[in-house]
Amino acid sequence: MSQRRFPRADADFAAFIAHYYDAVEAWWNGMALDPADLADLKNAVNEWKAAWPAHIAARAAAQAATQAKDAARAEVEAQARPITNFIQAFPKTTDADRATIGITVRSTPTLRVGNITSSPLTLIDSGQRLTHTLRLSDESTPTRRARPAGVARAEVFVALTNPHEAAPPLPTDAAAVSGAYRYIGSVTDGTTTLTFESQNGGRQAHYIARWITTAGTPGPWSETASATVAA
Repeated sequence: MSQRRFPRADADFAAFIAHYYDAVEAWWNGMALDPADLADLKNAVNEWKAAWPAHIAARAAAQAATQAKDAARAEVEAQARPITNFIQAFPKTTDADRATIGITVRSTPTLRVGNITSSPLTLIDSGQRLTHTLRLSDESTPTRRARPAGVARAEVFVALTNPHEAAPPLPTDAAAVSGAYRYIGSVTDGTTTLTFESQNGGRQAHYIARWITTAGTPGPWSETASATVAA
């Protein structure tokens, strides 16, 4: 005599067992058998009927919680990434700062690097509204974007003046920065873009830059490059 196997999948089992018990109970009563003999089966089926939808609800809640967790993590990473990049490039950030924060401590080549005697040449694309795109090259090789040997990055600063006003004077030495200029970032790939607030449309932007060696030594200041901020 063969015995039917119960369905393996829970959803199939739920549909089967509901029909199974109703059919068994009808047959049992039709045979005038003692209903008490079905009590344990009935209790087990009722427990299953309560546990199955609870499981479905818990699984749906877990999936929703996982999706919410993944979305929250992605948003944190998206917000942290530019902050980390800024901290990494900020000229005053030390390796001790990086280690304390828990971000990458970049290895520094052991090669001894002499002083840099050249400075960046800055070309400004001012064709877009409230936007300047800067392209940096070395003054000794103006047609190439490559940095001089031993240079890690360029530091770029900007000062804003009213139309027809002269650019602020250059800082007196490579280590000092005039109060008129503010740091806007470090450039490693030869290009950076600066976006201005609408109230600065029509003003003059004056840029100065300097190379920073892999040992952290600044080179001389560049000549000032100026352009109008298109309103």
